[in-house]
Amino acid sequence: MAQPQSKKIFFENLSGAGKAIAVLTSGGDAQGMNAAVRAVVRMGLYVGAKVYFIHEGYQGMVDGGENIEEASWESVSSMLQVGGTVIGSARCKEFRSHEGRLKAAHNLVQQGITNLCVIGGDGSLTGANLFREEWSGLLTELVEQGLIEADAVQKYSALHIVGMVGSIDNDFCGTDMTIGTDSALHRIIEVVDAIMTTAQSHQRTFVLEVMGRHCGYLALVSALACGADWVLIPEMPPGDGWEDKMCEKLSANRAGMKRLNIIIVAEGAIDRSNRPITTDNIKDLVVKCLGFDTRVTILGHVQRGGTPSAFDRILASRMGVEAVLALLETTANTPACVVSLCGNQSVRLPLMECVQMTQEVQRAMDGKRFEEAVKLRGRSFENNLKTYKLLAHRKPESELPVSNFNVAVLNVGAPSAGMNAAVRSAVRVGISEGHKMFAVSDGFEGFSKGQIKEVKWADVGGWTGQGGSLLGTKRTLPAKHVDKIAEQMREHNINALLIVGGFEAFESLLQLYEARTTHEDFCIPMCMLPATISNNVPGTDLSIGADTALNAIVETCDRIKQSASGTKRRVFIIETMGGYCGYLASVGGLAAGADAAYIYEEPFDIRDLQANVEHLTEKMKTSIQRGLVLRNENCNENYTTDFIYQLYSEEGRGVFDSRKNVLGHMQQGGAPSPFDRNFGTKISAKAMQWVTKKLVETFRQGRVFANTEDTCCLLGMRRRALVFQPVVQLKGETDFVHRIPKEQWWLKLRPLMKILAKYKTSYDVSDSGQLEHVVRNRPKESDASVTM
Repeated sequence: MAQPQSKKIFFENLSGAGKAIAVLTSGGDAQGMNAAVRAVVRMGLYVGAKVYFIHEGYQGMVDGGENIEEASWESVSSMLQVGGTVIGSARCKEFRSHEGRLKAAHNLVQQGITNLCVIGGDGSLTGANLFREEWSGLLTELVEQGLIEADAVQKYSALHIVGMVGSIDNDFCGTDMTIGTDSALHRIIEVVDAIMTTAQSHQRTFVLEVMGRHCGYLALVSALACGADWVLIPEMPPGDGWEDKMCEKLSANRAGMKRLNIIIVAEGAIDRSNRPITTDNIKDLVVKCLGFDTRVTILGHVQRGGTPSAFDRILASRMGVEAVLALLETTANTPACVVSLCGNQSVRLPLMECVQMTQEVQRAMDGKRFEEAVKLRGRSFENNLKTYKLLAHRKPESELPVSNFNVAVLNVGAPSAGMNAAVRSAVRVGISEGHKMFAVSDGFEGFSKGQIKEVKWADVGGWTGQGGSLLGTKRTLPAKHVDKIAEQMREHNINALLIVGGFEAFESLLQLYEARTTHEDFCIPMCMLPATISNNVPGTDLSIGADTALNAIVETCDRIKQSASGTKRRVFIIETMGGYCGYLASVGGLAAGADAAYIYEEPFDIRDLQANVEHLTEKMKTSIQRGLVLRNENCNENYTTDFIYQLYSEEGRGVFDSRKNVLGHMQQGGAPSPFDRNFGTKISAKAMQWVTKKLVETFRQGRVFANTEDTCCLLGMRRRALVFQPVVQLKGETDFVHRIPKEQWWLKLRPLMKILAKYKTSYDVSDSGQLEHVVRNRPKESDASVTM
């Protein structure tokens, strides 16, 4: 929780001198573990502590010797982009025995290690907590056996533990996302997208098995992200007679001109009697009932492999830094904690509370209390399940409510990946709520020309995975066409508007709000969903499309770094998009391991450029002989990309050579990332439910009349919640000249990039430090968790 202004805490005042921290990865590997290890090592060294690797997880701790190795700054270079864990992980039976833990304690005391950072699943973290509880007893035994001096018991009296959850299954309660989940979703979605093209060619049905022995998160979210026809997960087994229902659904989809079916099965899927449901069961069923050409694909360990996504790198880097802060602040009686993510914030939670809740889920499933299991998984999981049910299963016409309302959806501004997922979700939720849905082509320009047509459920099938904007989008603002737009609203009797777009969409909504005074046609509920790669819209921490753009930037930076490590002594200057907003450059810099990122929000001068060149000159003397510098396109009108490139070339002459690269529009294209597909789908569904509520509230004497501020809103993610904010109230928070919000949360991440690149910097950690408690499913209103 933020402290009062007077009590700001800066981490420069926290010293690690005299402390020894060890980091280990345990249990199944997950992409992003290396980023966490790198952050722990560098942050630990930065604050003056000694840091050790423990190779091969708990096995290495028990075996000791060369498995416990002191880490240096350079030893974690180049591991950010590597999947798995480079320090190794192993399942260890010996550590489960008292003798094993006694050996481990002896090995740690010999190196003076009393701070442990454990990256693993709930089993690994439970083991660490038991070790901590036994610690003083183990030291007493070691003294009795004459293996350590008596004064060591006093000197190393307490073992401090901080956990980070690394697991692709996202099966740990208390955290919205575990390290590796987003990358695993990337692997699954890449495969599903590829399978869809071949299935389409042959009119096939594909049954896909994804990982998740006890948790259906990957299956559920990938089904949501690719619009699968059916999904089977352990937490919510299908009801009786599901076989017939599934076959009906598949044949109805085929009848509706759909050439393929996708069924996703979690490896732990069960029926109501706790009997396993396998991919082969499903295949045989489809062939027997429908005679469709059906194939099975088991994804297996592909999901654990590959390079970590941008999201996982940032998550793991934030967690690693937070873990070291937590270790610096622990006292003998602080309980062991895990650092985790809630909404968009790092939080610390008591380790055992999280573990107990995670185990309760399994107990609920074993006891066939499935509703409870879903609730215990947390609001993110429950939200995903509700949204999937809403979008995948079309009710028959006879069961649909009839609202007599017409709702129009349009895209405004530059295209961004995930817009189509948002439109699909809006159309389908709108139809489920009984509205007639209209799609407007080419933004407000198309609106003024009457490019408006009704869309049905099947018209938006397969839209989730498409990049760009299928409706077409323009930057034109409505002010100059206001009369024509009002006329079209009357003609088509539009009762509500949903706008998906970036800063232009925000400006458009403000103009329509102003136009209410002269045109009653705009006195209707209007809502906007932020969708822009620049992430520069006020009122939201994240925008649809920014994650896909970040992944494009990070992927390119990885390739560039690889080419530089081949040639040695080379510095790359890379220009990113974003207008005046430095989000892509800063967060991309953190995810790609950049040495510097120049942005408009943080003014810099020639002295800073000089300092960066000197810093890189020093770096070239180490074993890491390459540099990466990001520059936001509008960070400074005089210090252009060419200028910086020429300055670096001249000043670095004889020490390093420079190259430049402008990434351009490749940042806007591509298939949307799983995060953007889901974020778009979920916030759009929430917005449509809000629209319905407002339509009912404002319907009087046979027509809709909405002229209050709270009927013209932007739906954004703020810290931990999704909030509807009147656009008029956001005006004061906006710098309209530079088209950015006046305050931006991600500026707090900039010091992390600098610390991890070895710059001396100031870092405000007032927000950290409070141990919170695991909250059981929160009440409806704060139902935020879009963090997938």
